Amino acid sequence: MTPRTALPRWARAARLPLWTKAAVALLVVLAGLSMVHRLDDVFGTETHDRSGPALLKSVRDMSRYDAAAGNYQVVVDLDKDSKYLPDAIQGTRTLYIGAGTVNAYVNLGKLGPGDVRVNDKRTSATLRLPHARLAAPTLDTDRSYAVSKQRGLLDRLGDLFSDNPGDERAVRQLAARHIGEAARDSNLTGRAERNTTEMLRGLLRSLGFRDVNVSYGT
Repeated sequence: MTPRTALPRWARAARLPLWTKAAVALLVVLAGLSMVHRLDDVFGTETHDRSGPALLKSVRDMSRYDAAAGNYQVVVDLDKDSKYLPDAIQGTRTLYIGAGTVNAYVNLGKLGPGDVRVNDKRTSATLRLPHARLAAPTLDTDRSYAVSKQRGLLDRLGDLFSDNPGDERAVRQLAARHIGEAARDSNLTGRAERNTTEMLRGLLRSLGFRDVNVSYGT
């Protein structure tokens, strides 16, 4: 009986399953992209800012008193996965540190004639102001950063054809939402109303008013 001859390497490679060949091809592409980034480090890169001048779009007169500001930090753990594929193939997980500020203000521009009352001797003043409100959270990009990013193979390939690879808009929006919720839970508006009251009392007393009453409501 004739012994079986061992197949050469090229023949064994040709008999590999199709999915194995595809995986090998993807690994070669990713290795090539990694080499491109290393070449950038070797030969160096230059950054040029060719942005145009900022254009004034509108002007608004502000009539609110920013009475308090809170600084917050939140850890966002955003996980997106596929129902039918493992995370190594399709799925993303981003761990993001979001730092931001929320201002609490009192709108002084909508006071009506009955909201400010002064006695004849101008020694007593009564003011009725609207309740303090929270401004939209402002995310500090200098103090916010991604701690880790995990992306599946298909997501990495998608970044190659994306105009904005590694887009972090979803985690930034989620961080801003959590910061706004934290501001509502921390009674920042109450502090803003107390600070506004102290500011108005000090201002009116410097003008000669001895009795200053400030209340909040519609």
